[in-house]
Amino acid sequence: MEDSAGTGTRRGRPGHDQQAVLRVAVELFNRQGYDATSVGDVARELGLTKSAIYHHVPSKEHLLRTAVDEALDALIGALDDVAATDGLDAGRRLRLAVRSSVSVLVAHLPAVTLLLRVHGNTPVQKAALARRRTIDERLADMVRAAVAEGAVRDDLDPLLISRLLFGTVNSLVEWVHTDDVDAEALADAVTTLAFDGLGSVSRRSDR
Repeated sequence: MEDSAGTGTRRGRPGHDQQAVLRVAVELFNRQGYDATSVGDVARELGLTKSAIYHHVPSKEHLLRTAVDEALDALIGALDDVAATDGLDAGRRLRLAVRSSVSVLVAHLPAVTLLLRVHGNTPVQKAALARRRTIDERLADMVRAAVAEGAVRDDLDPLLISRLLFGTVNSLVEWVHTDDVDAEALADAVTTLAFDGLGSVSRRSDR
C-alpha cells in the first residue's frame, strides 16, 4: 500500500521492482529530458506494458520526486556530517564540504545529474529547486566563515567563490562515468585544485 505522500512501497511483479523502474526512468530523463519522456517510454525500455509500470509506481512525477530526493537527501546529509564534525576550523570545514560533495555526486551520479537539470516546471521540480537553494545558502555561509577566518582570500565576493567552487563540482556530471572513475582520487583532485591551485608542488615548496 502506498502512503499519502506517494512514497510507499508497491509490490513488484517477478523480474522487476520499483528500483529497476526508477533506474531506467532516470536514465531516460537524463538522456532525452524529463518532459520528453513518457511512462510509455519507460515501459518500452523495460519490455513492459504501461499498466505494468503503474503496478510499481503511481506516476512519472513520483519517479522524478524519488530521484531528486535521493540526490538532495545525500547532499544535505553530507553537509550535516561536516557541520557535526568536531575540531574543524572554517577553512577545513569548507574543504571537507567540497570533498564530500564530489563523493556524493559520484555515488549518486544519475540522481544528481537529474537534479541539476531540473527547471522548476512542475510542483515537484519547484520543491526540489527550493531545497537546492537551501544547500547553496549553506555552502555560501561556509565560504563566508572561511573568508572571515582568513582561510580563504577576501578580495573576491564570497558568493562568487561559492558559485565557482561548487559549479566546478557540479560540472563533473557532464563527463564523469561511475564505471571508470576512482571517486576518492577524484575528490582529492578537485579539492586540491580548488584550494591549492595549479602551481607545481616544487615551486610551492621553494617559496
